[in-house]
Amino acid sequence: MLADNVKLVQQKIQAALDKRKEPKITGASVTLVAVTKNHPPEVITASLALGVQNIGENRVQEAKHKQEAIGKQGYWHLIGHLQTNKARQAVAHFDLIESVDSEHLLAAVDKEAARIGKVQDILLQLNIAHEEQKSGLDREEYLALLPKLAEYKNVRLRGLMVIAQKCDDVEEARPVFAAGYRAFVRLREQYPEIDVLSMGMSNDYMIAIEEGANVVRVGTALFGQRDYNYKF
Repeated sequence: MLADNVKLVQQKIQAALDKRKEPKITGASVTLVAVTKNHPPEVITASLALGVQNIGENRVQEAKHKQEAIGKQGYWHLIGHLQTNKARQAVAHFDLIESVDSEHLLAAVDKEAARIGKVQDILLQLNIAHEEQKSGLDREEYLALLPKLAEYKNVRLRGLMVIAQKCDDVEEARPVFAAGYRAFVRLREQYPEIDVLSMGMSNDYMIAIEEGANVVRVGTALFGQRDYNYKF
């Protein structure tokens, strides 16, 4: 079943790329991140065997448990909210931290990366939908943070992450993804080396791709519903 699901998602990714109305500076390919939250380590091994090399986890502790079980294979994305007191473990276990949402967290990640001699790849998470229950920088926080990035020598900005609001009609998410792409375009004028725009999950990734995403975070469409009885 997983092989069929991976194939179907990849087909939908290509269909969404084909629907773009104009070329995007994010390129003409999309990285699929398999989100394995509340699924056992075996699904990671199976995903890797099918060529899905990017693994997404929401929680540091769950990722740590799974890496202890199967080894650190693939390329790991932290996509959930990160508390500053978990920055040390996050830097140790993740290749890309997508959810940097404050200067306080940025400083903590930089400090822990410096401690082990690592340059940690990060994305800045934007809260474009202005949802109070969602993490992410609002416009004012984001613009205030950008000039300070150069102060942090042990992080490398790779781009932006955006989560759209949940809605019955996925078309309602399109303006949020379009705004995320515009923000990426403006940011690349300052940082030409950035290359990641992470937008879209199982319910809305096709819209996100049409609007310019080049990384999508997909769990349910690959693995089915999460197993909340799964303990680690």
